[in-house]
Amino acid sequence: MSDTDSFIEEVSEEMRRDRLYGYMRRYGWIAVLAILSLVGGAAWNEYSKSQARAKAQSAGNAILAALEADDPQERVKALEALQSEDITEGAKAVVSLMRAAEQSAGDDPAGAQTALEAIAVDGSLPEIYRQIASFKSATKSGGSLSMEDRRLRLDALSAPGTSLRLLATEQLAMLDIEAGDTAAALEKLQGIVVDAEVTAGLRQRATQLIVALGAEPDVLSGQN
Repeated sequence: MSDTDSFIEEVSEEMRRDRLYGYMRRYGWIAVLAILSLVGGAAWNEYSKSQARAKAQSAGNAILAALEADDPQERVKALEALQSEDITEGAKAVVSLMRAAEQSAGDDPAGAQTALEAIAVDGSLPEIYRQIASFKSATKSGGSLSMEDRRLRLDALSAPGTSLRLLATEQLAMLDIEAGDTAAALEKLQGIVVDAEVTAGLRQRATQLIVALGAEPDVLSGQN
């Protein structure tokens, strides 16, 4: 390469460098802003997670403290006080379910029923909490719901895709037994024992009921 070519290349390189520095001086703030946004976003995300963990831990400690009271009515009052605290909607639903259980233990079935009904119809809560409340309301002994109302609720909960499908089906079978419809009860129970999603405990309960009704479980027949 001649001296002229080398000189031209050096000049071109210097011009490119000057142009790059010019761009950096003119637009470098954008890159700095982008970096600060990323760092700030990550920091805020970690702060939010930390706050959520702290709130969840605080709610859990408060629930445990409320349940330490010896008398069920005192536990109910302590749990009621928690519902006005700054806790998540899910935590409030859990507290309400616990309060209903304590009211039942404290000979207040009407209060328990009211608490469960309030959860079941609260559209702001996640569906699983509403389903649990509806299930407990329909299966609670001494509840105010008629057999027809209980069956309607359990029918809805036993629909395909619901989280409490098999438990609701078991309770529907119990209603059939209560009504004297053994054939309908056996059909539901046989469906439970052969269901791919059934738990071991539920299968055992359904099997025992089938045997008690004088029939043989399908799952056992298939294994023999």
